[in-house]
Amino acid sequence: MFQLDDQQTQARSWFEHLRDLICAEFEAIEREAGSDATFDYLAWDRADPSGDPGGGGVRGVMKGRVFEKVGVNVSTVGGTFEGEFGRTIHGAGEDPRFFATGISLVAHMANPHVPAVHMNTRFLRTTKQWFGGGADLNPPLPVAEDTADFHATLRAACERHDAGYYPRFKEWADEYFYIPHRKVHRGVGGIFYDHLESDFARDLAFTKDVGRAFLDTYPRIVRRRMNDAFTADDLAEQRRWRGRYAEFNLVYDRGTLFGLKTGGNIDAILMSLPPVANWD
Repeated sequence: MFQLDDQQTQARSWFEHLRDLICAEFEAIEREAGSDATFDYLAWDRADPSGDPGGGGVRGVMKGRVFEKVGVNVSTVGGTFEGEFGRTIHGAGEDPRFFATGISLVAHMANPHVPAVHMNTRFLRTTKQWFGGGADLNPPLPVAEDTADFHATLRAACERHDAGYYPRFKEWADEYFYIPHRKVHRGVGGIFYDHLESDFARDLAFTKDVGRAFLDTYPRIVRRRMNDAFTADDLAEQRRWRGRYAEFNLVYDRGTLFGLKTGGNIDAILMSLPPVANWD
């Protein structure tokens, strides 16, 4: 692993700590459902095109009774962008060197009444440095109570830092998590932010609260719905919806593109894809 400075170390340590908290909570839910499923972890290393050490990460995947497939990945990578891709990245137009560390999570659930979810937060440095990320809820069968719970918890986290964050970042999520060729939103939204670069300590504190808010609200929603009865029609709707989710991640998602363009681990990058999906 290449040498990290204090800020890079703080960010990486938080993302790894958050991973541990989330995975422990998800495994506890599996225990409550009578399952002994646990996360399977695979470490990977990245080779940078420059020949210097390029970092790496750990892919964590669990397949259980409640979580049909959930991936929780952390990575810390750096080096140089290749070709024209660097010119599309904030601050990398004239200097292709970069650093990135973050956590990425996608959960696809066995029960179609339990919403799938995505969460990602990250810290990047080029000639500039910033935090980004967010969380969004993706129910095949939306329930108003769950949507309200998810948004209220994220709103409270945002308002502890800036009264303008929630409306701004909610709107950004609504715009980002949209499938233009289908003319539909991917789910019921959440928050999305990027290029948050006002002050490292302040922005890290906010990013930590986003992670804590996710850990507060999503397990509560899972426990609320995981024992609901469902029908074959419900399952069919879930699988149709998963097809839309896969389309978004493969065609539009920036994180998928960033991972592929920077030589990340393919299995970790594509862990967001659902285990079973239908296209009718």
